[in-house]
Amino acid sequence: MRYSLLAGGKRVRPILCLAACELVGGDEVTAIPMACAVEMIHTMSLIHDDLPCMDNDDLRRGKLTNHKAFGEETAVLAGDALLSLAFEHVAAKTTNVEPQRVIRAIAELGSAIGSEGLVAGQMVDILSAGKEVSLDELEYIHVNKTSKLLEAAVVCGAIVGGGDGIVVERLRKYARCIGLLFQVVDDILDVTKSSKELGKTAGKDLASHKATYPRLMGLGKAKEFARQLVGNAVEELRHFDALRAAPLYHLAGYIASRQN
Repeated sequence: MRYSLLAGGKRVRPILCLAACELVGGDEVTAIPMACAVEMIHTMSLIHDDLPCMDNDDLRRGKLTNHKAFGEETAVLAGDALLSLAFEHVAAKTTNVEPQRVIRAIAELGSAIGSEGLVAGQMVDILSAGKEVSLDELEYIHVNKTSKLLEAAVVCGAIVGGGDGIVVERLRKYARCIGLLFQVVDDILDVTKSSKELGKTAGKDLASHKATYPRLMGLGKAKEFARQLVGNAVEELRHFDALRAAPLYHLAGYIASRQN
């Protein structure tokens, strides 16, 4: 568990969670358990995604993947334990937040990774292997497999920070855009960077003929789509105080311009 959770990484999701909490006027300290839980769940998804029965990857965050280091059985159990610990941590460690808000946030997080979220995206991704995939189908896969958890990080941060109604929904739209952006950029980097630069196996999607945005749209149009998503995300932030929204502005820019 420690090997994968503490292996580095960008920590984009927990940072987004804390930034959303502050944006709605909350104290970021109250969102720390939720931010940690989101990263635990994200790490679980990476451990399981790297397994031979899924994407079968050897490298993650510049190190051997969990199953390569410890074996498949241990990797499965480590992922399961991180998922369990995530919800335990939120329930046990969140303080100075109305219980009803904690329950709402837990429900949001559970929905993001279940049969209508991450699991759905992964299932369709598996079923589409070796088949022609439309842009709509590709978007479904990535909205569920990648965007939903990132979206939950933002929405849960806003909920525990005291946000409600239209404020939360605007942040949800922002997060949906940058979540999809994250995947579009990932697809672009997969064909433009080396394994050493990425810290994971590069060119794997291309070699396996897997559907990606550059493959379906072309590299130029994929980059144009990424710019459009940044613009849509930033547009949702115009409704908020510019100073408080600054971290989310910068995070959108970081996701768009990242090199690994």
